Amino acid sequence: MTTEASFPPAIAARRGLPVLALALAAALAGCGGGATPTTFDLSAPSGFGKVGGSRAVMIVAEPTAVQALDSDRVIVKDSSGALSFLGGAQWADRIPALVQARLIQTFENASRIGSVSAPGQRITPDVQLNTNIRSFNIDAASGTAVVEITARIVGDRTGQIQRARLFSARVPAGAVDAPGATQALDRALSQVLIEIVRWAR
Repeated sequence: MTTEASFPPAIAARRGLPVLALALAAALAGCGGGATPTTFDLSAPSGFGKVGGSRAVMIVAEPTAVQALDSDRVIVKDSSGALSFLGGAQWADRIPALVQARLIQTFENASRIGSVSAPGQRITPDVQLNTNIRSFNIDAASGTAVVEITARIVGDRTGQIQRARLFSARVPAGAVDAPGATQALDRALSQVLIEIVRWAR
């Protein structure tokens, strides 16, 4: 069962990430009128240089994820595998929606694919990139941010999987508080996004 963790609330914006104070305290599970959580965003890597690609048209589907990860909460996993929410913090959107948006932006920043977009843009794709978020959490036992995403490139016309791979990254989180946890998860995701973009061709 997922519960609210007793970690300190966010007290400062993390460097390089947009932060918005949103009046969503009522949305916190079991909150009952607690402090307003601080909202954190994820970033799309840029400045890592253009890499050779193709003129293919790619659709990036929203990643699939288990229910615990299909939320806007910052998740902590303890040594027993139990999941809890980091108090005082939330993401700017559901994790799958944020990862999809930042993955598309990373492709655009790298000029890797001829055209890349989300579904529903009235384009005829050559391939579709399907991903599954396996992990997107703080590992409390090791004090690290863990991001694991599987990626599959599927031919749009044939439905056949052309390539598939698991991407993962671990980044030290330091103190398990909102700024430290979200910064570490952002850095870990950036590593994974760059690897996916370089791999997809």
